[in-house]
Amino acid sequence: MLPASTKDIKMAEEIKLFKVKIDNISVEVEPGTTILNAARKIGGEVVPPAMCYYSKLQGSGGKCRTCLVKVSKGSDADPRPMPKLVASCRTTVMDGMEVANITSPEVLDARKGVVEFLLLNHPLDCPVCDQAGECHLQDLSYEHGADSTRYEFKRRTFDKVDLGDHIKLHMTRCILCYRCVYTADQLTEKREHGMLGRGDASEISTYISQSLDNDFIGNVIDVCPVGALTDQTFRFKNRVWFLKPVDAHRDCENPKCCGKTVLWMRGDEVFRVTARKDKYGEVENFICDTCRFEKKEAKDWIIEGPRKIERNSVISQGHYVNTVKPKDPLVDVLDGRQPRLLFDIHTESQVNRPEIDLSKIDGPAHSDDFKK
Repeated sequence: MLPASTKDIKMAEEIKLFKVKIDNISVEVEPGTTILNAARKIGGEVVPPAMCYYSKLQGSGGKCRTCLVKVSKGSDADPRPMPKLVASCRTTVMDGMEVANITSPEVLDARKGVVEFLLLNHPLDCPVCDQAGECHLQDLSYEHGADSTRYEFKRRTFDKVDLGDHIKLHMTRCILCYRCVYTADQLTEKREHGMLGRGDASEISTYISQSLDNDFIGNVIDVCPVGALTDQTFRFKNRVWFLKPVDAHRDCENPKCCGKTVLWMRGDEVFRVTARKDKYGEVENFICDTCRFEKKEAKDWIIEGPRKIERNSVISQGHYVNTVKPKDPLVDVLDGRQPRLLFDIHTESQVNRPEIDLSKIDGPAHSDDFKK
C-alpha cells in the first residue's frame, strides 16, 4: 500500500486543476467549477453578488443576472474574449481564463441596470420590513443602485397571503429568484407552491389555496433574499439590530434535523429561531419547523455563545463577543453572608412618625426632631 502522501500526489496528477485569473488575482480550481465559486475561493470584493444562486439547491442561478462578469480571455487554448457579459453562477471556468468583475466599468454599469430593474416593482418599505438589516437586496442597492428611479408607470401590487400558520407571503416584494420553489421541491416531501403566470404577471403562489404545512417548509424564509417570505411568529415584534444572535443546539426529535440554530434574543427572551448561515447568506444546515417555530424559550436550548457577526453589518452594533457577566463582590465583602436587600425602611429607621407636625418645627426638619 502506498503512503498517504504518495496517494495525494497521484490524485493531484490525475485531476488537473484549472488556473483562473479574476480581477488580476489567480486561483486554481477543479474542472467544472463556476466562475462565482472560483471567486468565492478568493473572497473579498472579487466575489460577484448573487440573489438567486444557492449552492445547496440544484438548478438555482441564472435568474437575477446580478452576478454578470466579463470574460476577457476564454482560455489558453482559445484566448478570444466572450462577446457578451456572462452569468458567473452558470459559466464554468476554463484553464487560463481571465475574468473581470469590479475592474470592469462595463460590468458595474450592467449591474447598476440590473438593480434598477429589480427595484422597479419592489416597494421601498425597508423601515417596516422584517428583513431590513439582513436584506441582500438592500445591500445590493446601496452598493450598485441609483439614487433615484426613472420608472413612471404604476407598480404591480399583491395582497398579503398567509401560507399556513407560520409563513406570510408579501408577493409585492418578491424578485422571482425561485429559491423558495427549489427549497420546497428538493428539501420537503411535497411541493405545494410554485410560479404562476408569465412575464410581468408571474407570481409565487399555492395551487388551489393550499397551505404550506410540511416539516421543513420554514426554510423558505431563510433562503428568501428579500422580505417576501417572513416568519409570522416574529413579524413586527422587533428589529434584528436590537437582538443578540447566539449559537444554540438541542437534540431534535426529527432525525433529519441537525438541531443547530441561531437564537435571536433580547435579554432572556427568544424572539425567533433561524438556521445558521455562512458569510454568503446561505444556510449551513436546514432545520425543522419544530425547532424554528415551537421552541421559543431559552430553557429549550443549549446555548453555545454569541454568533460571529460581520463588522459591516448593522446587527453587529452592540454585539459583544467574549463578554463575561461580572461577579457580585458584595457576598465576598460580607464573608459569604447574603445581604438583606428587602426590609421595611420605615420600621428600621423609625423616621415615619405621623404624630409629629412638620409645620410646627422651627427651621428645617432634623433627625433629632424624630427621636423619642
